[in-house]
Amino acid sequence: MSSGVQIPDGDVSLSFVRGAGPGGQNVNKVATAAQLRFDLPGTRMLDERAKQRLRALAGHRLIDSGEILIMARNHRTQEGNRREAMERLQELIGRALTVPKTRRATRPTRAARERRITAKLHRQRNKRLRAAVRHDD
Repeated sequence: MSSGVQIPDGDVSLSFVRGAGPGGQNVNKVATAAQLRFDLPGTRMLDERAKQRLRALAGHRLIDSGEILIMARNHRTQEGNRREAMERLQELIGRALTVPKTRRATRPTRAARERRITAKLHRQRNKRLRAAVRHDD
């Protein structure tokens, strides 16, 4: 478990299905693609706010029953696909556990406002110098 997130075995169900990907003719005979389901509504390892963040992060992986479905079919073996599916779930849960910082509105400093005004004056002067010269008779 790479990200340090411990997922209870009761919250995860794993099955293997036939899938596309590497394996040649063998891919049509052997069920190596891992289909991992995480019981999001029933898990006790996450509080309600973390569950909300996880729902938002899951996107298309969230199915109608509220579970998260992760398909892994990049490896030729069941073990490789199982490991990849678990790592992806751990990474997703790890991202949901980090609480985002709340943004505090700030105002520009006086020096920043003055720099902005002087930069505008410089641009104004440059554009005036580029303008065509008028001859007033």
